[in-house]
Amino acid sequence: MERMIGTVSRGLRAPIVKTGDDLKAIAVDTVLKAAAAGEFEIRDRDVLAITESILARAQGNYCSIDDIGTDVRNKLGGETIGVIFPITSRNRFAIVLRGIARGAKKIVLMLSYPSDEVGNPLFDVELLYDTNINPYSDVLTQEQFEAAFGKASHPFTAMDYVTYYKELIENEGCEAEIIFANNAVSILKYTKNVLNCDIHTRRRTKKILKRAGAEKVFSLDQIMDAPVNGSGYNSEYGLLGSNKSTEDTVKLFPMKAQEFVESVQAELIEKTGKQVEVMVYGDGAFKDPVGKIWELADPVVSPGYTSGLIGTPNELKLKYLADNQFAGLKGDELRHAIRQSIIEKDAQLVGKMDSEGTTPRRLTDLIGSLSDLTSGSGDKGTPFVYIQGYFDNYTD
Repeated sequence: MERMIGTVSRGLRAPIVKTGDDLKAIAVDTVLKAAAAGEFEIRDRDVLAITESILARAQGNYCSIDDIGTDVRNKLGGETIGVIFPITSRNRFAIVLRGIARGAKKIVLMLSYPSDEVGNPLFDVELLYDTNINPYSDVLTQEQFEAAFGKASHPFTAMDYVTYYKELIENEGCEAEIIFANNAVSILKYTKNVLNCDIHTRRRTKKILKRAGAEKVFSLDQIMDAPVNGSGYNSEYGLLGSNKSTEDTVKLFPMKAQEFVESVQAELIEKTGKQVEVMVYGDGAFKDPVGKIWELADPVVSPGYTSGLIGTPNELKLKYLADNQFAGLKGDELRHAIRQSIIEKDAQLVGKMDSEGTTPRRLTDLIGSLSDLTSGSGDKGTPFVYIQGYFDNYTD
């Protein structure tokens, strides 16, 4: 009988992982138990995706806000610093901001408007059209901002991040001044020492600031990029990808993810004889078209993945074939023609009209997004995602 099911994504329930646990053994054991229970049969080119948070937890990759404060003070001088373009998030940035405040006497916090880098709005963009404010050039004080747009309120959490962030800074004994601007150079009127907190545009922002005369410029990937008083760290991403753990500690992005996925793959090959691809995933790379929030607050979707996940899809667009080359065919004749086209397709379809409309993204971004949506970020208890049939096509 013809197979009727294509790609299947399963969240696998796992024990609660703590620092020091052997995550490789737990991951492999979870897959084997799920297969033995009849949930699925392990096959070549299946994908096991493991959330970054559980790997960092097993590694014990944490730091405290005191550690952050020490690193900021050592690198930026401990006086007045500009903190620019942070995302507005209680989980992602609020606790980091407390640490930064412990490393300075005054913070000039510069927020982008009407929204942050990942789409969290301070106000509805439509309100701009009722003002003479130019967001590309105008710098606003907190008073000017609130006179024009009112108090900030997040559409999903109702948080006033302007007030919240200011109070977090002041509660650490640090003076706070809030301004709103979208040009990085605007901060240099207030201080020459800058910590730029944008994620995906950080390298360009640093370059702009240095060319404009900034004296000390660091980005979040350069804070906690080495141990402070024996803390955890991430040599590549620093504080990027970090999350709140407790009121005083931060879980960092995991270290040695590539080494980990390769070890898990080797163990699965040894125990099953099957070539299962393995990846560590964080935020998926997708955007909510209604709320306008882009999910990707991590620096990358996947910090580690096995070699079978390198590249982009090489797929034909079935709708294009059906509507063009085979517009006059129906039923079995159409099915046979499309299957034959798939069998005979070029090894590289980039630039070919037959692939027009297929998603031009990396496999790790696509599969990481699928995994993130499958596992969620709440209480599902499925930090492992097992995906089958992703590399199948209409001929399989």
